[in-house]
Amino acid sequence: MAVKEATPITEQIYTRAPYWNDIPDEKWMNWRWQMSNRLNTVEELGKVINLTDSERKALSANGLFRVDITPYFASLIDPDDPNCPVRRQVIPTDAEMVPFQSMMEDSLAEDKHSPVPGLVHRYPDRVLMLITTQCASYCRYCTRSRIVGDPTQTFSRAEFDAQIDYIERTPQIRDVLLSGGDPMVLAPKLVDMILGRLRAIPHVEIIRIGSRVPVFLPMRVDEQFCEMVSKYHPFWLNIHVNHPKEVTPELAAAADRLTRAGVPLGNQSVLLAGINDSVAIQRKLVHELVKIRVRPYYLYQCDLVEGSGHLRTSVSKGIEIIEGLRGHTSGYAVPTYVVDAPGGGGKIPVQPNYIISQSPGKVVLRNFEGFMTTYQEPLDYDPDIIKPQEALIEPRPEPGQEGIHGLLQGQKMSIEPEGFANTHARGGAEHRLRSGEIAQKWTPLGVGSIDANNIPVQPQLKEGEGTVKEEESEK
Repeated sequence: MAVKEATPITEQIYTRAPYWNDIPDEKWMNWRWQMSNRLNTVEELGKVINLTDSERKALSANGLFRVDITPYFASLIDPDDPNCPVRRQVIPTDAEMVPFQSMMEDSLAEDKHSPVPGLVHRYPDRVLMLITTQCASYCRYCTRSRIVGDPTQTFSRAEFDAQIDYIERTPQIRDVLLSGGDPMVLAPKLVDMILGRLRAIPHVEIIRIGSRVPVFLPMRVDEQFCEMVSKYHPFWLNIHVNHPKEVTPELAAAADRLTRAGVPLGNQSVLLAGINDSVAIQRKLVHELVKIRVRPYYLYQCDLVEGSGHLRTSVSKGIEIIEGLRGHTSGYAVPTYVVDAPGGGGKIPVQPNYIISQSPGKVVLRNFEGFMTTYQEPLDYDPDIIKPQEALIEPRPEPGQEGIHGLLQGQKMSIEPEGFANTHARGGAEHRLRSGEIAQKWTPLGVGSIDANNIPVQPQLKEGEGTVKEEESEK
């Protein structure tokens, strides 16, 4: 029996609205033409889409977040449906002008965690490198709308140099994520230069790009781009698809070119009200993604960014969606649902609780159907057996970010909020029972800086500070 080979996707299929039917195919498939002919005004969009009064009002407003839509992506919009899920992602409505509680300009505190402009070092071993403020099209819920779309906020060559210099002198960094804006709208030579400089840093193991260009502008993913990024493996790419309508033959062909160039692909979605806040839609989306070899990676709760109030859902809706995916479809098709913590706490995974109860030696679990079972744990398990092998692996430093793992490893006993000690001192001065010199009395043996092999010795108190003098105690 002959084996059918998986051949590259080469068939040219052109998704385009009737307005562009006269555009030659070679021009339509030219990514620079697409960028030069983006739609952004009432007049331009009105030729392709039947705009509502709300959309016209928003498009005519001053100070609204930038609008630009590639002809290709505009062709995915239902021109007569105001609730079209593609349309609501890129065309503003007057709901965008309504403020909401907890709305922030920089809700993730990225700028607060930037040692140099455009470089966010939030996690111990990886950094986010912002290299442009420009995108192929602009999402109405953009978490970086404070700078994205504004050409005056873009990053200079001197700032690139400062970012790379920081990475070079910080050996803790092993993973660099390029984002923006969208790195894939930059001139190919500039992207090549940045990737080359990063790959030359010995301690940088992984380079990644986060991009929506394959979705907004799949023709940008040409053979030249694929050949260029293949020089810098291990190189990863995360795309951003929110709805099954966005998984077109053009995106499938772009994903095929990338995977054949050895680039692993992931997808990051945002949970958006009226767009994809449905188990059925999310299940359809992840199925369409894995068919084109894109693994669902993250499902984000919508950030508290200005203009996004009407697109936000409850967190319980996200948990419901994961409940409807886990066990109901392939495990590799289930993304991790995360809340990117306001204030800069990073991505916090949220999921249904599958542990029902625990006791010594037993864990009670439930599955997606509600079936409950008991898992018997070994009573003679010795977690120290691995210690000699573990000692062969040099631990990676995480100064100040050990977190819960540090507690489990015995590096410290507790994590205290800022000002915790002062609050509980209640304004009192040091005294014979609370002197800083005897603070180790509440430091547990074997945790943190106390040597587990030695019993701590209490320091000698100054005369007059003791409880009872030795000679008096002998009386």
